[in-house]
Amino acid sequence: MEYLDLAPIRGVAGTVKLPGSKSISNRVLLLAALASGDTRLHHLLASDDTRVMQDALRTLGIAVKQDGAETVVTGAGGAIPVKAAELFLGNAGTAFRPLTAALALSGGDYRLSGVARMHERPIGDLVDALRGLGASIDYLGKTGYPPLHLKPALINAGVKVRVRGDVSSQFLSALLMASPLTGRQTTIAVEGELISKPYVEITLNTMRRFGVEVAREGWTAFTIPAGAHYRSPGEIWVEGDASSASYFLAAGAIGGGPVRVEGVGRASVQGDVRFAEALEQMGARIARGENWIEASAPPGGKLRAIDADFNHIPDAAMTIAVVALFADGPCTLRNIGSWRVKETDRIAAMATELRKLGATAEEGKDWLRVTPPAALRQATIDTYDDHRMAMCFSLAALGGVTVRINDPQCVGKTFPEYFELLSRIAR
Repeated sequence: MEYLDLAPIRGVAGTVKLPGSKSISNRVLLLAALASGDTRLHHLLASDDTRVMQDALRTLGIAVKQDGAETVVTGAGGAIPVKAAELFLGNAGTAFRPLTAALALSGGDYRLSGVARMHERPIGDLVDALRGLGASIDYLGKTGYPPLHLKPALINAGVKVRVRGDVSSQFLSALLMASPLTGRQTTIAVEGELISKPYVEITLNTMRRFGVEVAREGWTAFTIPAGAHYRSPGEIWVEGDASSASYFLAAGAIGGGPVRVEGVGRASVQGDVRFAEALEQMGARIARGENWIEASAPPGGKLRAIDADFNHIPDAAMTIAVVALFADGPCTLRNIGSWRVKETDRIAAMATELRKLGATAEEGKDWLRVTPPAALRQATIDTYDDHRMAMCFSLAALGGVTVRINDPQCVGKTFPEYFELLSRIAR
């Protein structure tokens, strides 16, 4: 197995220009493909997940071309050109879920599969909702999980469908983005508490930029109007990835700083910018501009322990679990049950790896409590083919120990240059 040894980092300071947001990048790629007209995408994330989406769109007959540093998508005006295809989508949930919904409503014959872990990630709630619209979907393996076979069907447009909101917000986002393909008014009702609401906000914002306005009743019902049609805005600038910002902001809070991230700020549409609020609760000094956020260690250098609900920023909350190693007492992360169905079971994986560093880690169905050790231990961190595990645990090197990261290339899923940029701000 390949690995990367990170030497102890004494401190950090500097500025990091963030890569494009994964969540926004894959949303705009799909909507640009479904829209009428050409869309020029600036600052699109170059990563494994976005390559998966682009390759899938090309297989489906969508023209996706590079023009220097920019990507140009020629939209199909709502009609997917290729009506029979097999798509391998790796472990890219932001590609698999939306493409499932869009293709199920497109009148073609499609087979969708991924890596073994993708076949362990539930999709039954999305499939049930799509079947409520009349879609014909068969499971090719275990019921409720990929791989899937989507077949031509008569779509019952103009109906009200229901989807659970407490497993993954990607199910609701997928339904929202695909519903305009029916041409009729569609109402999506959310059952239970909707998790990761900021990601749904990104979906609604992106749909609006492509000309579709969704009416909503709080977080319980969403209505897509009859005749909704995606139209290219001509150009889209993808803002920096707020989840990726969390690692560098955390480094600044732990390792002195200041560390400034450029690409997200007060004007960001991403909920993960609220990660900075969690650091503030822990005593870190935070400054913000329209397009930047800066973090420094608290006066005296020691971070405060917190007990907080992280339902709204589940991806960025993983970073807090490692920041907890540097707090003045136990930190409790609550309402993070969605970690169980991500690239790996992140609650179990995080607890296991934190213990290697000497921490006491207690876990429940939807919570994690981290008690920092008196001193960190040198450790070899397993990453579970999960990009966020690798990036989070790199921060442990700020504790004065060497940290070995197994399979460091897994960061290519969202942030191929991560370790290079970390080294640039290290002292």
